[in-house]
Amino acid sequence: MICLGIESTAHTFGVGIMENEEVLANITDMYIPSGGGIHPREAAEHHSRVCGNVLEEALEEADIERSDIDLVAFSKGPGLPPCLRTGAVFARSLALSLNAPIVGVNHCIAHIEIGKLKTGAVDPVTLYVSGGNTQVIALSAGKYRVFGEVLDTPVGNALDKFGREAGLEHPGGPKVEKLAKEGSKYIELPYTVKGMDMSFSGLMTEAVRKLKDERLVDVCHSLQETMFAMLTEAVERAMAHADKDEVLLTGGVAANKRLQKMLETMCEERDADFYTVPHELAGDNGAMMAWLGILKYRASGEDKLEETNFIQNWRTDDVEVEWNK
Repeated sequence: MICLGIESTAHTFGVGIMENEEVLANITDMYIPSGGGIHPREAAEHHSRVCGNVLEEALEEADIERSDIDLVAFSKGPGLPPCLRTGAVFARSLALSLNAPIVGVNHCIAHIEIGKLKTGAVDPVTLYVSGGNTQVIALSAGKYRVFGEVLDTPVGNALDKFGREAGLEHPGGPKVEKLAKEGSKYIELPYTVKGMDMSFSGLMTEAVRKLKDERLVDVCHSLQETMFAMLTEAVERAMAHADKDEVLLTGGVAANKRLQKMLETMCEERDADFYTVPHELAGDNGAMMAWLGILKYRASGEDKLEETNFIQNWRTDDVEVEWNK
């Protein structure tokens, strides 16, 4: 089966093509705001402009024709409504023109399933960290349950906001990581873990304040150490609670080497396995939509056309994981 997957939840428009378990193509085009954070309407306009070219580039890389596509999958949610709408309309149009079945899939779960496919993880606790999401997730009783999540600003968005306040170019996360390597002084910052949930708002506010009196590299170092320690604590608690011995790291922030190292060290101490999703598949992309589309279609068939509307706040734990039975 050849499935074409469409990603459009936020700043990235992506088209991925998978033939069963093989990635044939995975093309993305990212909207970069001229200032501030993501402007949803501008991002949606970007997606509308580039969708045709991204599709053609993916077909060329996969070396297939449109008529070879057996299934169309798209990111149904969660995400920014204008962006989700653009992807859903494009997916429906494509499916109708090809007379191909269509399935809408959950963006967060797509991250997990492509990660499991490409790393060999079987039943992990997943730390999903991106600009729009920060969740600690594990499979339990037929659903991916959220054992912990951010209560305010997701980790990627928080890093980007700090970067803007510090005068760094967008996206701020990679710039903070680079500067943090040059820092040596740890500056105490608010550490807020409530049960297994996390809050980053106070941490970010105080980190910005410290810029007045401390070196930027030391603030970046301290920000990462505090933030990632909070994440690692929540993951370790979830492993104990859910009785899991694997950790899977995914999402755009998964590329951060310091976060990887802290989780890896924790797993070594617990005699657990640690997996990081390959960089090209960790961030938002169409291939993960295609793979989850294949899994869902095999388990429960296609969606009716009237079922292909987007769901802005589609919770990870609202989805029955039928393909895992």
